[in-house]
Amino acid sequence: MNATRSEAEVTVPGVTAMRAQASWFLDQRTLPRHQATQLMGKDLREFLEHLIAHIELLATKRSKDDVPTNVALARVAEARRRMEEPEAEGLCGEVERVKSLARSVVSLCDHHDTLTGITVCLLCDHVIGDEAWVPFQRVCPSGAGLESGRVHQDCARTVSRSGH
Repeated sequence: MNATRSEAEVTVPGVTAMRAQASWFLDQRTLPRHQATQLMGKDLREFLEHLIAHIELLATKRSKDDVPTNVALARVAEARRRMEEPEAEGLCGEVERVKSLARSVVSLCDHHDTLTGITVCLLCDHVIGDEAWVPFQRVCPSGAGLESGRVHQDCARTVSRSGH
């Protein structure tokens, strides 16, 4: 076993946690308090700064004609634009601004996974390595379509036994 882990492996827990945090914020059905919104915006912005730098580093190691890389870099530019937006007036406006940051986090986390070749189980949020996996599809928590991906075979068995 190697004594060191790759940079991509080290960042996965942060990516998984921030994807979950951003998704949670997007799925809120009531307006959060202003202070909670500001704190979430600060966390998302700081994470985007880290993730953008990492995606740009990954992009330097790939061909300039690589489509997934170019799509990721387009999303990086969009995230930067969103990060430059000033705080909005009123709670509703600020929540929408922070939701746009959350959408960038979710998008860039997905692009990070694509560029690193990492696949995360949709059920347990752990990396799928050499374990057996199965394709999986579920309704997005927000109800906006289907989420497709992979799950560990053991996780899939748990879901089928529980009837969900």
